[in-house]
Amino acid sequence: MLTISTKMRPSHAVLLLVVSTVAFADGNSYDFGGHSKLRLVAQSYPGDSLFRDLIGANSVDGAGELRLNAAAKSDRWSLHADYQLIAINSDFLVAGLPDDDNRLFDLTRILDDSNKNAILHRLDRFWLGFTGEKTVVRFGRQALSWGNGLMYSPMDLVNPFDPATIDTEYKTGDDMLYTQYLFDSGNDVQGAIVFRRDVLTGDVDSDEATIALKYHGFAASNEYDVLVAESYGNTVIGVGYSRSVGGAIWRGDVVVTDASDDTYVEVVTNLSYSWVWGAKNMSGAIEYYYDGFDRHYVAGSLMIEMSPLWMLTPTVLSNVNDPSGLLQIVTQYSLSDDMTFLGSLNIPLGANGTEFGGPESAVPGRYLSTDAGVFAQLAWYF
Repeated sequence: MLTISTKMRPSHAVLLLVVSTVAFADGNSYDFGGHSKLRLVAQSYPGDSLFRDLIGANSVDGAGELRLNAAAKSDRWSLHADYQLIAINSDFLVAGLPDDDNRLFDLTRILDDSNKNAILHRLDRFWLGFTGEKTVVRFGRQALSWGNGLMYSPMDLVNPFDPATIDTEYKTGDDMLYTQYLFDSGNDVQGAIVFRRDVLTGDVDSDEATIALKYHGFAASNEYDVLVAESYGNTVIGVGYSRSVGGAIWRGDVVVTDASDDTYVEVVTNLSYSWVWGAKNMSGAIEYYYDGFDRHYVAGSLMIEMSPLWMLTPTVLSNVNDPSGLLQIVTQYSLSDDMTFLGSLNIPLGANGTEFGGPESAVPGRYLSTDAGVFAQLAWYF
């Protein structure tokens, strides 16, 4: 059983009580599932890399994950809880393990942390929800994804994926109150309050929170979003759109953040298109992103259905200013109805001192650079 720390507040105890009542009520429907994943990451380092000095010419990291997903529903009430047991062997444990220091609820426990090994377990989803005819309300640990970016997502204010992330099946959950109201027109408005703590004091801090409201609407064949938020003490306003252009889909977001030191404007826009070539289903996307700090990025991907069971996806992320980039050749193969292989060859492109070629480190003549790396993951679903 997952141990609950003294960081829990009375509100958490109330949540647990309500959850237990719903979970064991008569007439519930239940859903259980999950997966186990074994992951291997092999990385090489050039001679002038600081990582080579610390680790050696190569590193091989391994991780194993067991995820158990449980859901219960009773009339309009629902409960969702996802448990993770994770074992890690890595040279980079010094960078820190997952924790809930800034989250409202402490649902992560480190069972072992010694040398290069660590074992931990946690609840990545734990929410109670109510669904009415036009209203959805959920409270607890859950995931939220907003915006029209495919690789870069400035409107995604809560735990966005890194553009280079290979396994994007599950986004890390955060503790929040989420609501949605659906209008008769098909438009909807979503709201979220993400509660966070000050990691130094442990107290819930409004300056660490995200409070956001997003309206999604339709105008003829076009869709649009309007976002108003307060995130980490900064005011955020965003607008987004998507529309069909000659069979392709054109999307984009503009996000303005009014911070204490300056005002930053982020822009992302992309074009995606699907077609059949040589009896193979294919889809491609190209995306431009301006990060608000005078850096311009261009990314592109091409997904090729080599066979009904095998997908091949070359992707390039590039910093136009450097210039530098990252080439990822991702392959996904369905080994059976419940087993999948996911792999990637990652090749950094660019000179020393560039973002992807290797930024300068604090040690003169040494860079935070890598050579080619390999990601391999086997997943079994049940």
